[in-house]
Amino acid sequence: MLVFSGSGSPKLTQNICNVLGIEKAESEVLKFSDGNLFVRVQQSVRGRRVFLVQSTGFHTNDNFMELVFWIDAFKRASASMVTVIMPYFSYAKGDKKDEPRVSIRARVCADMIEAAGADRVVTLDLHAAQIQGFFKIPVDDLYGMPILVEAVKKANIADPKDMVVVSPDAGFVKKARDYADKLGCSLAIGDKQRKDHSENAEIMSIIGNVDAKVALLVDDIILSGGTLIDISQKLLDEGAKEVYAAVTHAAIASEQSVERLMASPIKRFFVTDSIETQPVSLPDRFEVVSNAPLFADAINRIHNRESISVLFEN
Repeated sequence: MLVFSGSGSPKLTQNICNVLGIEKAESEVLKFSDGNLFVRVQQSVRGRRVFLVQSTGFHTNDNFMELVFWIDAFKRASASMVTVIMPYFSYAKGDKKDEPRVSIRARVCADMIEAAGADRVVTLDLHAAQIQGFFKIPVDDLYGMPILVEAVKKANIADPKDMVVVSPDAGFVKKARDYADKLGCSLAIGDKQRKDHSENAEIMSIIGNVDAKVALLVDDIILSGGTLIDISQKLLDEGAKEVYAAVTHAAIASEQSVERLMASPIKRFFVTDSIETQPVSLPDRFEVVSNAPLFADAINRIHNRESISVLFEN
């Protein structure tokens, strides 16, 4: 196998290669003064199985176009198979046409990845699982939950009988229930209403008992942090003792968002390293756990033509 890194995931790629016990494959990316991107594969890939690790975080458009160019370069260099390891798929949030005259952006991106020649996509906690159906090639949507659950357990924030996992809205309930099952605690749900395309939502109420509990908010992504901040205060108003958060993707773009999160009642944030190109530094209250063992296992299994269903079971 050959594992290459895009500009969006150099550290994660190196950690994956360390787990696999291999050297990171050689490549380079140039960005010209007019914004054009140029990618070059610096070793032969003819007849080889290529794995490209590229998160489409900051800057989203540059990283996505670079991803497409890499796929094309590998196919033109006669790679036998190109698997895209995309820890964070930013445009997954554009998964539906919920008003007139708008694009289903996730579908457009899926078409571009296929057209460039990708044979398979491995990603992590898609915003909506049905996005896998936008592709005609195999898509493996891995779970960040087991990694985050282990981090929460090691932190020993509370006895399970004193904890409650809280989903910020009805859309994340299924995954939130998995968190609750793994942690052996109860579940509550936030009733959230989003009225526009801003990154803020109104928390209407909490469904479930959180009184005298340590609440663990779980979600797939932090953007501005508005929802987590609002629901954390709502939880305290409803009697929760403390609030923590476990979120797969830390897509935090501004110092103002960081300041708001640090001023919130949330005592600690557990996040993964699916995004490493944030324009801001994450404070010490953010505990970053690595996805490298998960993706390394997936790469190894795909390379050896083994089932990866065990990764979903665990």
